[in-house]
Amino acid sequence: MVKDQALDLVARALAKATEGLRPQVSSARSLVRMNVRAAIDARLADPLDATAVAAAAGVSVRYANAVLAEESMSIVRLIQAMRLARCRRALEDPSQRHRRVSEIADSWGFSDMTHFGRKFKAAYGSLPSEYGSRRR
Repeated sequence: MVKDQALDLVARALAKATEGLRPQVSSARSLVRMNVRAAIDARLADPLDATAVAAAAGVSVRYANAVLAEESMSIVRLIQAMRLARCRRALEDPSQRHRRVSEIADSWGFSDMTHFGRKFKAAYGSLPSEYGSRRR
């Protein structure tokens, strides 16, 4: 692990020296990214925090966030983005037409509808109620 981190540091230093070209990350970092995503996906409907996700992925919160930062992401933002995507899919799904937006949001961990509406609109450009009716 230390070897991969040292290589990543060297790659970043070289990238800075060559006008900021994006360095290739080690396979260890790619594996961490994949494990973090899998840990979140497996527990997405459950209450989640960064500590639980990092532990499930076998890394520290700091290292997981550092790896995700390469994609302008963090554990908390990734959890939220994945939950918003599940809500969007549910709103698009004709078999879930009978469910209210609040039921869908609550089932994916959004208990505050105002917060959910703001985040959904920021991610998809419309309120969940407008999105659902437009897609159906």
